[in-house]
Amino acid sequence: MGTAGQGQFQRWKELCGGEGGCEVQITARDERLFEWLREVRLADAEALRWALAAADGRSEPVTARRAQQWIARGVEAGVIEKARPIFRDGSVVWLSHAISGRAAPNLFRATTRHEVAVSAISARFMAAGYAWSRDRQPASTREHAADGIARRGERVERVEVELTAKTLARYQSILLGHARWLTEGVKRVVYVGTAAAMRAVSREADKWVHPAVRDRLVTVAALDERGHIEGSLDALWASSTDDLTAGQVVEEQTREAPPTLAAPTLPVWGGRD
Repeated sequence: MGTAGQGQFQRWKELCGGEGGCEVQITARDERLFEWLREVRLADAEALRWALAAADGRSEPVTARRAQQWIARGVEAGVIEKARPIFRDGSVVWLSHAISGRAAPNLFRATTRHEVAVSAISARFMAAGYAWSRDRQPASTREHAADGIARRGERVERVEVELTAKTLARYQSILLGHARWLTEGVKRVVYVGTAAAMRAVSREADKWVHPAVRDRLVTVAALDERGHIEGSLDALWASSTDDLTAGQVVEEQTREAPPTLAAPTLPVWGGRD
């Protein structure tokens, strides 16, 4: 949790520790969930099912009832706010101003659907034993921040959530950047999105990602247009050494990983030898 968030959370605990206290006790697990919500900003109940499991060290989601109880408890304590946007089947939640110091999100923004989808994917990674964090802010407009960084031990993966395809020129810049990361210690770049967006990513990756690292940029068609997970993600973390077939939608299979590459200086790959 960032310094500002820690300050807000500490002040909230001090208020609860005063005369009268709070009716709801905040646990260490709750603090882990608050830290995750600070990272992803918005989440729905389905994502919380997986995030709650991860906070308890479990790999299977808790029941929908338990997730709803946690949300109701947080709303009662004044640390969680919720609303039901028109593009979702249920409510989305976020940290209240009292604990985060942030204003309530604008649920009508074009990026809201994407933010909720990112939280869903991040919760799945956490339940699989990964730590999740936001990427650093780009130093310039030419650089690109991934939607999240997933870490498990020494393994680092950059994760992108794609609901609609980007322009071809934008993909060139982003994919060349990902290719550089893959020569500098990043194990995989994982794209999760709609079938149409994944076809576009795969096509452009074949043009702009050098063949030496192309097989470590993986596309997973598992989201619908609203950002709901509708496909299986299990093959992504079948083992800590899996390596997935290049340019293909992930199915329930993995193969042995190739030897770890050093970090050579690669020529710009433009689809030609």
